[in-house]
Amino acid sequence: MAFHEVRFPDNISRGARGGPERRTQVVELASGDEERNASWANSRRRYDVAYGIRRADDLAAVVAFFEARNGRLYGFRYKDWADYKSSPPSQAITPTDQQIGIGTGSLKTFQLAKSYTSGAQTWTRTIVKPVAGSVRVALNGVEQMSGWSVDTTTGIVSFTVAPGNAVIVRAGFEFDVPVRFDSDQIDVTLDLEQLGSITSIPLLEIRR
Repeated sequence: MAFHEVRFPDNISRGARGGPERRTQVVELASGDEERNASWANSRRRYDVAYGIRRADDLAAVVAFFEARNGRLYGFRYKDWADYKSSPPSQAITPTDQQIGIGTGSLKTFQLAKSYTSGAQTWTRTIVKPVAGSVRVALNGVEQMSGWSVDTTTGIVSFTVAPGNAVIVRAGFEFDVPVRFDSDQIDVTLDLEQLGSITSIPLLEIRR
């Protein structure tokens, strides 16, 4: 899939709107009862970055970024300021934030993931775009300073020596969301003072 390993400007994404969406089929029966079925197993994130544009220079930066991505053709990284790390927003990242697997004695690769838990229910999100230099790894609660590497384009952690059987593999990290523009057009309005504005710049998460 066509993807550029470049991040959308942070100063603009900080003021954007958006978040996760799901698709649920709701059928109302003749009795007034409902039947609900999930069309998607996983959520998908959608953003509108027009809200982050505050200056003419911001507008120019977005247009340049759009042109360099060829509109919807190339995906790119996006920092979701509401959800960009393995730890709670108010806490620092630690190597034990998220469990990403259990050792078998032979398995050397583990996919970064983040779990969302409420009550007895948990949904696990695959993380494919960790931020370089942010990943920390622990085995059975002990941080590993060497003996592993991470592919920042896939989120896969690889160990030189496979973790032992039943060893808990955990990780902490920052991450970006892989997205693309959801339109091949940017509609810019210029007022009399030549200050530009854009009504909407939609971005859509790329699910692989």
